[in-house]
Amino acid sequence: MAKPSTSSPERAAQGEGKKIPIEDVHGEAEAARPSNRQTDQGGGHTPSPDAADAPSAGSSEPAPGGPAGTEAGADGAAPLEGEPVEDAARSTDEQVVQAQAEAREWQDKFMRLHAEWDTYRRRTAEQREAEKARAAEKLVTSLLPVIDDFERTIDYATSNGETGLFDGVQAVHSKLIDVLTKDGVEVINPAGEAFDALEAQAVATVDDPSVPDETVAEVYQRGYKMGTKVLRPAMVTVTTGGPKREKPQEESENQK
Repeated sequence: MAKPSTSSPERAAQGEGKKIPIEDVHGEAEAARPSNRQTDQGGGHTPSPDAADAPSAGSSEPAPGGPAGTEAGADGAAPLEGEPVEDAARSTDEQVVQAQAEAREWQDKFMRLHAEWDTYRRRTAEQREAEKARAAEKLVTSLLPVIDDFERTIDYATSNGETGLFDGVQAVHSKLIDVLTKDGVEVINPAGEAFDALEAQAVATVDDPSVPDETVAEVYQRGYKMGTKVLRPAMVTVTTGGPKREKPQEESENQK
């Protein structure tokens, strides 16, 4: 049996009588790719690469490795067109349901927080009112003995004349100041001190060169404060014409 020829296809060179071999343009990959067409083993003839790769004129089957072969899956079956759309719709529905559940959860938390805040605000207002009532009650209870002393002083002056009335009024006044001091009230009496516009109000000036300028000469009406809050400033007179008062050391350092 004759051995099939394996030589490369040849073509005649233009203008000469010798033949030039044609290089295999398909390469090893095209040669190794399986063919759907079977080789005619009975005839002992191996078709040329060009003839083997070219599809027959009457066949409509696409060549292996073409677009149809690429679209087919590994098992040769193309994926259904409806599956990706159904999966996307199902995923969107799940996201909507999850978002609605989260919105209801946050709305419930907001409503509970709002109710708790209203309750806290109401309780705080009630506590403040109760504290004010207790503070006023304590002050009035402390002032009752002072009122009793005033009444006794008036009765004594009515029965025995004005003798000793001054001493009685002075004693009642001292007792009243003690009650207020125990409740945190501080008397503002800046006589002879430097004028402080935050705690005193100047109603007049007095020319006195013997003392530093802006010194409180006389207190017409005492002031009162609780802590750092001035309840009522003192009414005073201030000196002028004296030497300038030296600034405290702390103020000088702060200005530097």
